[in-house]
Amino acid sequence: MSTFGRKSKRSAGEVPIVITHAQDPLSQEQKGRQMRYFISMMVRTACFIATIFLPSPYRWIALVGALILPYVAVVIANAGRENSSDMNAQMIAPNRELN
Repeated sequence: MSTFGRKSKRSAGEVPIVITHAQDPLSQEQKGRQMRYFISMMVRTACFIATIFLPSPYRWIALVGALILPYVAVVIANAGRENSSDMNAQMIAPNRELN
């Protein structure tokens, strides 16, 4: 007999599986990272161009922004997909006696 169309019977204490906490697909997450990095690099380019046209005190602020932005962009683009519970599970080492 086929199980298609049949409702599953759940016991009273059983908790249903919730998929709302599932991660986004990797391809969608990478697309978002690429977009954030692209926007950051466009802001950096605008800072470099602004150094040509801005007067002296603002020129240096734009130049510092253009120099710091690549680091910030990489950190922001690489943020994501870390699971703190998985990382904690990997860091727990078994108790061993040292001789």
